[in-house]
Amino acid sequence: MTLTSSKPGTRRAHALSALLPWAVAIVFLLTMPVVFPSNSAITIMNQMAITIVFALSYNMLLGQAGMLSFGHAIYMGFGGFMCIHVMNFVQAENLPVPLPVLPLFAGLFSLGMATLIGSFSTRKSGVVFAMISLGIVELVASCSLIIYSFFRGGGVGGDRTLGMPFFGIEFLYQIEVYYLISVWLALSVALMYGFSRTPIGRMANAVRENPERAEYLGYSTHWVRLYSFCAAGFFAGVAGGLFAINYELATVENFSLQTSGTILMIAFLGGVGVFFGPILGAVLFTMLQTVLSLETDLWQLYVAALFMATVMYFPGGLGGVVMMHVPVIRFGTFGMLVKPYAKTLIPAAFAILGLSALVEMLFYTRHSAVGAHDMTLFWMTFNSHSPLPWLIAAGITAGGLLLARRNAPELASAWHDAHHQTPWVRVQR
Repeated sequence: MTLTSSKPGTRRAHALSALLPWAVAIVFLLTMPVVFPSNSAITIMNQMAITIVFALSYNMLLGQAGMLSFGHAIYMGFGGFMCIHVMNFVQAENLPVPLPVLPLFAGLFSLGMATLIGSFSTRKSGVVFAMISLGIVELVASCSLIIYSFFRGGGVGGDRTLGMPFFGIEFLYQIEVYYLISVWLALSVALMYGFSRTPIGRMANAVRENPERAEYLGYSTHWVRLYSFCAAGFFAGVAGGLFAINYELATVENFSLQTSGTILMIAFLGGVGVFFGPILGAVLFTMLQTVLSLETDLWQLYVAALFMATVMYFPGGLGGVVMMHVPVIRFGTFGMLVKPYAKTLIPAAFAILGLSALVEMLFYTRHSAVGAHDMTLFWMTFNSHSPLPWLIAAGITAGGLLLARRNAPELASAWHDAHHQTPWVRVQR
């Protein structure tokens, strides 16, 4: 009787725990403009939200279906151009179509293009599929110079404020655009998460892991890849529509191989094996691109180094690192890791800062104006041609590396003990 009566309460608790992250995310989206009310901060948050939708759509290909694509950006580009064209057409014809609906048109157009391209490209997998996607990028880039009626020679602009007001909102201010993008962000994330839980989403994981076995069980790997490909194209188009609304511009730069490579980097930074991994990658990359780029011209160098370190030492990305700590946090053994983490990561952080200082000073001395010796780094102004700053930076780098390397075995031992003291491991043993 007790077990039977507790089942509804258990199911209710599981439902509440599943809904809690979504509720926290919605509250977070609603309160962010209150915490950071400046226009520059809201612009960064808009860009971050668009990148999240784009990165999650790419993860539907790579993380869920195992399709490495070098041309996913073209669907974002198609969506952006279609959104701008629909925006201008609606305004010219004075049609009663509000601005918040336009990303849907963008997504549907990209869905159509993804269906067309995916009908033949998804018949292949692995390296062949990746090469096909690379060729499609170059093909679309060439078409952008030929098909003037759609691409307009490389870009087309619009004015979002000239359309029909939406419940009195004319989208004159960035805060209004932020909430429009936030609604589409929440809706897109929920739909993409729901897709990953459908039979097609589950089969995409099976095709990613073992396509031969999936075929043996009677599933067509081509159709499973095609469904995932089309869904990813739709949400990439939504991201392109949001980009066009935010910047009031569509440009062929969104079709470039560089944009596709950037979203691949974002997905790997966040972790393609975890649903929320690309969200973390999009947040991190946007912060590096917008904030770090204001402080140094070498921000791309640091992003590249971070990407290489992630691929080499943390192939699961930030999301994988977070998931690695879930068992020790759930069973209360994370406290065993606090001191070893501090003793290892703090010196490592100082070593990274010291190495960054050496790189920045070298860059400044090679590219500064003749006679300019004073440089400002980490809010300190000093003579870059004096040996003392170089010695200090080198000492911090070497000392931090030595301390981190000396304390690394202690961290590894603490990590092993923390995982082997969880109830699950004790039961297995």
